[in-house]
Amino acid sequence: MRGKDEIFAISHTFGAVLNVHANQLTFSAPVSATAERRTALFRESALEMAERWALGLAWALTPKRISGVPNLVHMCFDEFLAPNYALPDPELAQNKPEGLAGIVHEFTPANVLAAYRRGLYPHAHIAPLKWWSPQQRSLLFFGETHLAKRLRRQMRQGHYSVTFDRDFEGVITACAGRRFGRWHLTWITPKVMRTYAALFDAGHVHSFEVWNDKGNLVGGGYGVSTGGAFSTESQFSHEPNTSKIGFAVLNWHLARWDYAFNDGKLMTPTCHDMGFREVPRAEYLTRLAQAERRPGKSGRWQVEADVATVADWQPG
Repeated sequence: MRGKDEIFAISHTFGAVLNVHANQLTFSAPVSATAERRTALFRESALEMAERWALGLAWALTPKRISGVPNLVHMCFDEFLAPNYALPDPELAQNKPEGLAGIVHEFTPANVLAAYRRGLYPHAHIAPLKWWSPQQRSLLFFGETHLAKRLRRQMRQGHYSVTFDRDFEGVITACAGRRFGRWHLTWITPKVMRTYAALFDAGHVHSFEVWNDKGNLVGGGYGVSTGGAFSTESQFSHEPNTSKIGFAVLNWHLARWDYAFNDGKLMTPTCHDMGFREVPRAEYLTRLAQAERRPGKSGRWQVEADVATVADWQPG
């Protein structure tokens, strides 16, 4: 595990320096060692890019999604002729494709953070990146958290430990990696990875890592913290239920630190099983504005309870 600690220490020492003035972010020039390491780590070969584009086009042209292509093309054309670099209004998102709010013009750490505070998030398998604001938002209110009995038993067995902010680079690389039995279609491109890495250095993105008893990283995820709101971005599992174990530990801490909710964006089977529920966009935006007035948790996060303790959590 020492190697992981050394990587974290190097990242913390050479990370970008954040200055916050009137909600505007200024990042110092990254130290070359950090930039070079991440350039080497966050990369995509020409073959991988071609595969992503081929699968991305096929995904966009499926019967369920093809009806939204004309609106997307029209939006791209309009913004090309008269580009509007202001963030779009999340309440004016389209219905076809559902939740499309605008095209990303400036994918900088400052702009991405401002978008989350506005209720938007970026996503696209292939260019251009787009801002999204779905009609229904999947939220976890921590008093409604559900941990299945089988998951609790596994957590009490002592085979796994969880850390925060220890190996962000390993986590986001794994989240972008191939999944067994699935086509390799990811929106976490090298450009996305570098931007979220800068936000991690600035203390706005946080990772959770799940380690097995051999010291291997076998699960985890990452997300964005804005005040008392947390938006989960992606998770991965290399052993059964490891992302759920890490997710349970994360949500225990968010509840302890007085966060208002965990935003899962769109409902997934994992989110549903853990107690997330959908709320309308208008309600989500109201709750987000209220949550951002909370202080949140600053600095590098540290785990305050082990996995077995979280297994005994009785929410509500």
